[in-house]
Amino acid sequence: MSQKLTLEQIQNFEGKYPKQLWHLFMVEMWERFCFYGMRGVLAIFMVDQLGLTDANSNLKYGAIQAFVYAFTFVGGIFADKILGFKQSLIFGGLFMIFGNLLIGINPKEFFYIGITLSIIGTGFFKPNISSMVGMLYKDNDARRDAGFSLFYSGINIGALLGGILCVHLGKTYGWSYAFLAAGVVMILGVAMFLKFKNELGPIGDSPLLNIAPKTRKLRELGVLIGSLLCIPFIYMMIQNTDYTDIFMYTIGPLAVVYFIYQLIKIPDSNAKSKFLAAFILIAFSILFFAIFEQAGGSLALFAKGNIHPSVFGISMDPNVVNNGANSLFVIIFAPILGLIWIWLSKKNKEPNTVIKFGLGFLFLAGGYYIFYTMRFFSDAQGLSSLEVFSLAYLVVTISELCLSPIGLSMVTKLSPKHLGGMMMGLWFLASAYGQYIGGKMGASMSVTKENATLIDKMLAYTGGYKELALYSLIAGLILILVSPLIRKLMREVK
Repeated sequence: MSQKLTLEQIQNFEGKYPKQLWHLFMVEMWERFCFYGMRGVLAIFMVDQLGLTDANSNLKYGAIQAFVYAFTFVGGIFADKILGFKQSLIFGGLFMIFGNLLIGINPKEFFYIGITLSIIGTGFFKPNISSMVGMLYKDNDARRDAGFSLFYSGINIGALLGGILCVHLGKTYGWSYAFLAAGVVMILGVAMFLKFKNELGPIGDSPLLNIAPKTRKLRELGVLIGSLLCIPFIYMMIQNTDYTDIFMYTIGPLAVVYFIYQLIKIPDSNAKSKFLAAFILIAFSILFFAIFEQAGGSLALFAKGNIHPSVFGISMDPNVVNNGANSLFVIIFAPILGLIWIWLSKKNKEPNTVIKFGLGFLFLAGGYYIFYTMRFFSDAQGLSSLEVFSLAYLVVTISELCLSPIGLSMVTKLSPKHLGGMMMGLWFLASAYGQYIGGKMGASMSVTKENATLIDKMLAYTGGYKELALYSLIAGLILILVSPLIRKLMREVK
């Protein structure tokens, strides 16, 4: 067995990317296959197989996605305090495997319990692999943003494959095959991490390695028991979205209180200032994700009923485009944008993180305005252009690349090392609130009257997208205007 690498050996790499980054994005690639494959079929599955209305499907989709991201906050805390990133990732991966395989056995009967297990699993998996990517770099390494952009591109290969394959399997052969595929590839992801985890050296090790093994095992067992006890509560709240409202009104304030508690405990004023800057940017990201994440809810249902099934004369399922276009564009443009950041950095002209966030909102506004214009390409039956739909996704993807991978990098740069998992979890908790608000936005766009025509739905959805474009434009302009104040809080971090 080769000698375990030290952190210094890992961080003193040559070239643009550390070799461990390739292994981590391969693992995350399969997790994203599982997650996006499941996400892409949720809304249409609930309408077609569970008999829900468009509005209820949007609400339940928002609730499920909110719990997925909210649990990452809890998973990040347990990783920081007890499990460590490596063990947390394996723990979460196993829950995701069991959840998807269970749904695959009988989608109608086991849907809610399988989704519950997947929610818990994703909570332990998702924040911690991103935290490990951040630890591959020294604090002031200018290559970090490019590394996260590459990581973001690589894992979207999994999202693209999962998004296309699971929709195709579900619609063509049956929904069991869609969820079984998600479970099988998750097995590959966990197996791959077990093979390569030693190359990470001390990165992701348990913070309790120096205490008595028996005490550590008891605390780890406590995490498992606590997770199992959450199952009936999450199950109940997914089935009844009124309970989801109560949960979301509770966990947000608790998370803010916990953040303030940790902020007060930080002795160094410089670290405290950066910690606060991270929180402000995370708060802005809530609105971004509420608008961006219409993909699995309202846009999935819009694509299902209001888009011509052909692009440039080639027959194409609009839901395959809805579930795969974003990932395809990320794969193409993320490395390019990452290299652009490096090139601008060498010339001392790279936009700072706050400006990148602002640009993300402005591109998002442009993308949703294009979604609005689809009403002008609609025929008499209420079917619009898949080409214009794809163009809107291209612009929306550029917005994502300006904010989401940069946001992941920002959290690792601004957070104290001992709070990295918690703050990564808080980043994903903001995504949870975005998903939750996004579900309600999608439901508000849905036509509730019986006998609604496709024209009625076209006007309702595109009218909603115009409002979302306006919200994005306002948020982007505000961020750019206040960027000097936030930059001052960020101190030396760019």
